Amino acid sequence: MILVEDWAEIRRLHRAEQMPIRAIARHLGISKNTVKRALASDRPPQYQRPAKGSAVDAVETQIRELLRETPTMPATVIAERIGWERGMTILKDRIRELRPAYVPVDPVSRTVYRPGELAQCDLWFPDADIPLGYGQSGRPPVLVMVSGYSRVITARMLPSRRTGDLIDGHWRLLTEWGAVPRTLVWDNEAGVGRGRPTSEFAAFAGLLATKIYLCRPRDPEAKGLVERANGYLETSFLPGRHFSGPDDFNTQLQTWLKVANRRVHRTLGARPADRWEADRAQMLTLPAVDPPTWWRFSARLGRDHYVRVDTCDYSVDPAAIGHQVTVLTDNEQVIVLTSGGEIVAQHARCWARHQTLTDPEHAEAGQAMRQEARRRPTGQIHAAGAASSPLVEVEQRELGSYDRLFTVIDGGEGKEAG
Repeated sequence: MILVEDWAEIRRLHRAEQMPIRAIARHLGISKNTVKRALASDRPPQYQRPAKGSAVDAVETQIRELLRETPTMPATVIAERIGWERGMTILKDRIRELRPAYVPVDPVSRTVYRPGELAQCDLWFPDADIPLGYGQSGRPPVLVMVSGYSRVITARMLPSRRTGDLIDGHWRLLTEWGAVPRTLVWDNEAGVGRGRPTSEFAAFAGLLATKIYLCRPRDPEAKGLVERANGYLETSFLPGRHFSGPDDFNTQLQTWLKVANRRVHRTLGARPADRWEADRAQMLTLPAVDPPTWWRFSARLGRDHYVRVDTCDYSVDPAAIGHQVTVLTDNEQVIVLTSGGEIVAQHARCWARHQTLTDPEHAEAGQAMRQEARRRPTGQIHAAGAASSPLVEVEQRELGSYDRLFTVIDGGEGKEAG
């Protein structure tokens, strides 16, 4: 067998130099037949070791019979059935070659998202300590949404993972989009629902006219788009950044997302921003209502004139003591209203835990009311109370009836001895 260099030289001498076969053989010191074979082949010479038989060849027919009956039969069971006593490696290699001929082909399906069809949602907990005020820091959750068709990402840090904060976060992100996907995909987040949406989240879905799809437990592939987006935020947005608080975090995140959504998506081969208009055109319209406050509850205001939201206490105008008030809360503020709609407290939402927030005007009003109560005599207070409440007639019994009842005098139920 000649070398590749000799084969190339033979073809060059014959084709380029027009040298006869005999002259080439004499020039290179090889036989004429070797020259003829080299000129007849368009491929360079390649050494191939002669194929040797394998010990598995003797039992291949038996292997095929077993696979024909049971295509999924394990190699260890096949070895036992055919009485195989040699090494398992060569047997498994042969079974691996033969098995596809007997197992039905099961091609993998590709998931294709239609415009406006769905958005996947998840909570991301960034590995960074965010200053929350009052000397505290924490790692609040970030609500992340990814549209299936365009792969546009939107996200926002929330004070907590409670239902009210999650709904308010959805409202703000969907308001930025100006449209609502027909389906919102979630895993089993407690604030959204496990098995079925919570009543609050179901009401929110009804307002949006969208569907909440809850994935089965331990099925991360069902929302792989948002899982990959979380990893993208972790590796591309977070490193090297410092934040002065949640507002600064959200500001930096929104600025970065505008750039990220204009980058070419590797799977799509296109920029998410270029597919966004077609995606949004097929979504549902956003309800034409004022931004609602989703976390609300009612209570009668006690003498303490504070209301608790999450773990923090917020002061209320003491003039509302004893009245029924409604507490409205979102990601940014806490508002307290009377039954007549009068605002008696308005505070910025506190992200720190276990804090007491007092409005100076409320404290001053409370102090004035306490001083006024101390200056008024007790009799005036009771008289004022009697004047403010209706008179009730009470039966007046003869005093002797009580003596007879407790056996102090004769005529009662018994007579005291001695």
